[in-house]
Amino acid sequence: MPISVQVTTDLLTLEGEREVLPLVADALLRVHGLSGNKFMTHNVVGHLVVSPEAHSYAGGKHQSLAVIEVKVPSVTFPTAEVKQAFVSEVTDIIDKLKQGQHPRERTYVNVTYAVDGTWGIAGKGYSNAEMDEAVQQGFH
Repeated sequence: MPISVQVTTDLLTLEGEREVLPLVADALLRVHGLSGNKFMTHNVVGHLVVSPEAHSYAGGKHQSLAVIEVKVPSVTFPTAEVKQAFVSEVTDIIDKLKQGQHPRERTYVNVTYAVDGTWGIAGKGYSNAEMDEAVQQGFH
Protein backbone atom coordinates (compact mmCIF):
# COMPACT_ATOMS: atom_id res chain seq x y z
CA MET A 1 0.00 0.00 0.00
CA PRO A 2 1.86 3.07 -1.18
CA ILE A 3 1.87 6.08 1.08
CA SER A 4 2.76 9.48 -0.32
CA VAL A 5 3.56 12.28 2.11
CA GLN A 6 3.95 15.68 0.47
CA VAL A 7 5.03 18.60 2.65
CA THR A 8 6.53 22.02 2.19
CA THR A 9 10.16 22.64 3.06
CA ASP A 10 10.74 23.11 6.80
CA LEU A 11 7.21 21.99 7.72
CA LEU A 12 8.62 18.91 9.47
CA THR A 13 11.69 18.72 11.65
CA LEU A 14 14.60 16.74 10.21
CA GLU A 15 13.70 13.93 12.63
CA GLY A 16 10.08 14.31 11.52
CA GLU A 17 11.09 13.77 7.90
CA ARG A 18 12.67 10.45 8.92
CA GLU A 19 9.80 9.41 11.21
CA VAL A 20 6.69 10.41 9.25
CA LEU A 21 6.48 7.42 6.88
CA PRO A 22 7.01 4.71 9.54
CA LEU A 23 4.45 6.41 11.79
CA VAL A 24 1.83 6.75 9.03
CA ALA A 25 2.46 3.12 7.98
CA ASP A 26 2.02 2.00 11.59
CA ALA A 27 -1.25 3.95 11.85
CA LEU A 28 -2.52 2.38 8.61
CA LEU A 29 -1.80 -1.13 9.86
CA ARG A 30 -3.04 -0.48 13.40
CA VAL A 31 -6.47 0.96 12.46
CA HIS A 32 -7.03 -2.16 10.35
CA GLY A 33 -5.91 -4.57 13.08
CA LEU A 34 -2.94 -5.63 10.95
CA SER A 35 0.01 -4.65 13.15
CA GLY A 36 2.63 -7.35 12.85
CA ASN A 37 1.01 -8.99 9.81
CA LYS A 38 3.93 -10.32 7.78
CA PHE A 39 2.28 -9.88 4.38
CA MET A 40 0.93 -6.37 4.93
CA THR A 41 3.86 -4.95 6.90
CA HIS A 42 6.20 -5.91 4.06
CA ASN A 43 3.91 -4.32 1.45
CA VAL A 44 3.24 -0.96 3.07
CA VAL A 45 5.65 1.32 1.23
CA GLY A 46 5.99 5.04 0.75
CA HIS A 47 7.87 8.14 -0.17
CA LEU A 48 8.26 11.65 1.15
CA VAL A 49 8.24 14.63 -1.20
CA VAL A 50 9.44 17.95 0.20
CA SER A 51 8.73 21.00 -1.96
CA PRO A 52 9.44 24.70 -1.52
CA GLU A 53 6.53 26.71 -0.16
CA ALA A 54 6.53 28.63 -3.46
CA HIS A 55 5.49 25.34 -5.13
CA SER A 56 2.58 24.75 -2.74
CA TYR A 57 -0.79 26.41 -2.91
CA ALA A 58 -3.58 26.54 -0.32
CA GLY A 59 -6.28 29.05 0.47
CA GLY A 60 -5.46 31.29 -2.45
CA LYS A 61 -1.75 31.71 -1.69
CA HIS A 62 1.58 29.97 -1.30
CA GLN A 63 1.92 28.62 2.23
CA SER A 64 2.74 25.48 4.19
CA LEU A 65 0.85 22.38 3.12
CA ALA A 66 0.82 18.71 4.11
CA VAL A 67 -0.92 16.14 1.89
CA ILE A 68 -0.92 12.48 2.88
CA GLU A 69 -2.30 10.04 0.32
CA VAL A 70 -2.60 6.28 0.45
CA LYS A 71 -3.49 3.95 -2.39
CA VAL A 72 -5.16 0.80 -1.17
CA PRO A 73 -7.24 -2.19 -2.30
CA SER A 74 -10.96 -1.39 -2.43
CA VAL A 75 -11.68 -3.53 0.64
CA THR A 76 -9.56 -1.26 2.84
CA PHE A 77 -11.10 1.27 5.26
CA PRO A 78 -14.31 -0.77 5.62
CA THR A 79 -16.08 1.44 8.20
CA ALA A 80 -16.50 5.11 8.96
CA GLU A 81 -14.76 4.53 12.29
CA VAL A 82 -11.65 3.11 10.63
CA LYS A 83 -11.58 5.99 8.15
CA GLN A 84 -11.94 8.61 10.88
CA ALA A 85 -9.33 6.95 13.11
CA PHE A 86 -6.79 6.98 10.28
CA VAL A 87 -7.44 10.59 9.25
CA SER A 88 -7.26 11.75 12.87
CA GLU A 89 -4.09 9.79 13.67
CA VAL A 90 -2.26 10.95 10.55
CA THR A 91 -3.17 14.58 11.21
CA ASP A 92 -1.90 14.16 14.79
CA ILE A 93 1.35 12.70 13.44
CA ILE A 94 1.95 15.80 11.30
CA ASP A 95 1.17 18.03 14.30
CA LYS A 96 3.62 16.08 16.46
CA LEU A 97 6.45 16.19 13.90
CA LYS A 98 6.03 19.73 12.60
CA GLN A 99 8.16 22.69 13.37
CA GLY A 100 6.70 26.16 13.37
CA GLN A 101 3.09 27.21 13.01
CA HIS A 102 1.62 24.90 10.36
CA PRO A 103 -2.14 24.71 11.15
CA ARG A 104 -4.17 21.49 11.14
CA GLU A 105 -6.48 23.07 8.57
CA ARG A 106 -3.74 22.71 5.94
CA THR A 107 -3.15 19.00 6.55
CA TYR A 108 -5.08 16.84 4.08
CA VAL A 109 -5.47 13.05 4.15
CA ASN A 110 -6.80 11.26 1.07
CA VAL A 111 -7.44 7.64 0.14
CA THR A 112 -7.50 6.27 -3.41
CA TYR A 113 -8.87 2.79 -4.10
CA ALA A 114 -7.47 0.36 -6.66
CA VAL A 115 -9.89 -1.50 -8.91
CA ASP A 116 -10.43 -5.10 -7.76
CA GLY A 117 -7.81 -7.29 -9.39
CA THR A 118 -5.36 -4.48 -10.10
CA TRP A 119 -3.53 -4.44 -6.78
CA GLY A 120 -0.15 -5.49 -8.07
CA ILE A 121 2.73 -6.84 -5.98
CA ALA A 122 5.78 -8.43 -7.61
CA GLY A 123 4.00 -8.76 -10.95
CA LYS A 124 0.83 -10.39 -9.56
CA GLY A 125 -2.52 -8.57 -9.73
CA TYR A 126 -4.39 -9.49 -6.54
CA SER A 127 -8.17 -9.65 -6.41
CA ASN A 128 -9.82 -8.60 -3.15
CA ALA A 129 -10.31 -12.27 -2.25
CA GLU A 130 -6.66 -13.07 -2.97
CA MET A 131 -5.56 -10.06 -0.95
CA ASP A 132 -7.69 -11.19 1.98
CA GLU A 133 -6.20 -14.70 1.75
CA ALA A 134 -2.64 -13.31 1.70
CA VAL A 135 -3.41 -11.10 4.71
CA GLN A 136 -4.84 -14.06 6.63
CA GLN A 137 -1.74 -16.13 5.83
CA GLY A 138 0.37 -13.21 7.12
CA PHE A 139 -0.92 -13.88 10.64
CA HIS A 140 0.45 -17.44 10.61
